[in-house]
Amino acid sequence: MGKDYYSILGVPKSASEDELKKAYRKLALKWHPDRHKDDKTEAEKKFKDISEAYEVLSDKSKRQIYDQFGEEGLKGGGPPGGGAGGGFPGGAGGFPGGATFSFSSGGGGGGGGFSGFHPSNPEDIFAQLFGGVGGGGHGAQFMDVDGSGGMGGFPGLGGMGGGGGARQRMQPNNMPPRQVTRTLPVSLEELYKGCKKKLKVTRRVRSAEGIMTPSEKILEIDIQPGWKAGTKVRFNGEGDDNGNGPQDLVFVIEERPHPVFKRDGNDLNIDMTLTLDEALCGFKKPIHLLDGKAINITNTNNVVRPGQISRMPRYGMPISKRPGNFGALVITYNIQFPTSLTLSQKEKIHEALTESS
Repeated sequence: MGKDYYSILGVPKSASEDELKKAYRKLALKWHPDRHKDDKTEAEKKFKDISEAYEVLSDKSKRQIYDQFGEEGLKGGGPPGGGAGGGFPGGAGGFPGGATFSFSSGGGGGGGGFSGFHPSNPEDIFAQLFGGVGGGGHGAQFMDVDGSGGMGGFPGLGGMGGGGGARQRMQPNNMPPRQVTRTLPVSLEELYKGCKKKLKVTRRVRSAEGIMTPSEKILEIDIQPGWKAGTKVRFNGEGDDNGNGPQDLVFVIEERPHPVFKRDGNDLNIDMTLTLDEALCGFKKPIHLLDGKAINITNTNNVVRPGQISRMPRYGMPISKRPGNFGALVITYNIQFPTSLTLSQKEKIHEALTESS
C-alpha cells in the first residue's frame, strides 16, 4: 500500500493551500534532522516523507494524479496494473527546483507513457518555505507569541521576503539583503501606555561547518509611551544567514486606527456631538481616555457653535522625548439640529432669542 500523504501532513483531503503550508511548516521544523542528533535516521525519514507529501499535495496536477491513482500510480508512470499514461495531465510544472511530469513518445515496446514523479531534495523544499541558501527565500518567519495582533497576518506569517509589508534592499552582485524591514501594527492604547511585544523568530543559521539549520528565538520589543508611527526598532544579526552574514531585522511601528481618537502628533482629536439644547443651554458629557480613566466635559455658561474647538492641555499623548509631558485633547463639537419643529416650539425659540438680543 502506498503512502497516505494526507495522513503524513495530518490534513483532510479537502485541505487548502494555506492549510497544507501551515502543516508542512510545523512538521518540517519539528522533524528537521539537524534537531535530532540522537535519532537522526528516523528524523530523516519523517522529514523526507513530510517534504514529499507537501510537494505532491501543493501541486494541483500531482495532487490530481495522486488522488486518482495513489503513490504507485504517481511514481510508476501509470495507474496500478500497468495502464497507459494517456489519461494523465502532462507537462505540469513542479515545485520550484523539483520534478515535473511529462509524456515520453515511447520507443521499443510501444506507445507513449507517463514518466513518473521523483521527489525533490527535502532541503530544497525546506529552503523554499523558510528562506535560506538554495531556496531563494529572503528572511526569517515570525509569530506573535502573545497573540495580541498580527504583523500583516499573524500568527504563522510567511517569509519577510514576499509581501505583507516587507521591504528589502538588495546588495551588489545580487547578494541577499543585509536588512529586512517589516511593519509592526500597534494599537493607540499600546502607544499611549507602552507595552512589550514578544515575537518568535524562526530563522536559518549557519554552523561552523557551513550547514544551515533552523533556529527559534524570542525577540522582545519594549514599546515606550508616546512612540509614533514610523519609529524603528533594529535587531542586529537576528535574521537569516544567507551567505552574506546574518541579516538585521528592522520593525517599523504602524499605528492601528482607533474608533474614537485620531492622533495628530502629540495631540488626540475627538469629535463630540451635542443636541441643539445642549449647545444652547449647557451639557456635561464623559470622555473615556486611552488609559481607561474618564473625565467630564462640562459647559454651563457658553453657547457652543458648530465646529467650535476646545483644547484640554495634558490630556493628549505622552511625549516620549519628554517624560511626564503630554499633548492636548482637542475636542471638535458637532451640533445635531432637530429635523422639524412644531409651531409652538418655534414661537418659544423666537421669543427666547428676541429677549436675549
